[in-house]
Amino acid sequence: MKQGNEIDQEKQASQNRQVNPASNSCAEARRIAVFCVGNRLLLDEGLGPAVYDELVGAYDFPETVELFDVGCMSLDMLPYVRDFDHLITVDAVDGTGEAAGTVFRFLPEDMARHTRAMQSLHDLKLVDLFDAALLLDYHASGVCFGMQVENMSPRDLTVGLTAAVYEALPHLVDTVLAELVLSGATVVVKATGKEVDRSWVHERSTDKGACW
Repeated sequence: MKQGNEIDQEKQASQNRQVNPASNSCAEARRIAVFCVGNRLLLDEGLGPAVYDELVGAYDFPETVELFDVGCMSLDMLPYVRDFDHLITVDAVDGTGEAAGTVFRFLPEDMARHTRAMQSLHDLKLVDLFDAALLLDYHASGVCFGMQVENMSPRDLTVGLTAAVYEALPHLVDTVLAELVLSGATVVVKATGKEVDRSWVHERSTDKGACW
């Protein structure tokens, strides 16, 4: 997964802030929202919804975690900045120069700086939402997970993902799960009741969704 120096520093700082598992009530109390952004009808632009399907299909989440399948980021989402402590956005990115299926982790402001090289496919980014929220004195932390896509402009409306993105989908799901665990959330596998840890490897819950 591609990370810049600033992102590495933030990740280390986040890990340093984790409390001892024996007394992690503060971490568990954090309210977390996961926004899976994209349009299911436009091939790889449906990456976010595909991640949403994998997460809700295979895992149970605590009451402090809510997942949302959203078409695009908009200012209508401002109340979530007010109501949640940590926001995770999952979206397709393009123009990175990396191979399709490459996973990225950004802070909201890092993503905003990449006006062309690394940009979300959607106009309103998480940092824009935070900037608007600050005017209303709403505060939350946030992180963006993206994957380099191959085709988000099919000639016809197409539900599914290109082969490279489809094959890499479990890695993006793992990345989101690891962020949730690091943030103090207890995630449980529906099929087995096993608790997910940071090294968990996701197995695809369905064989549907690839357009070869």
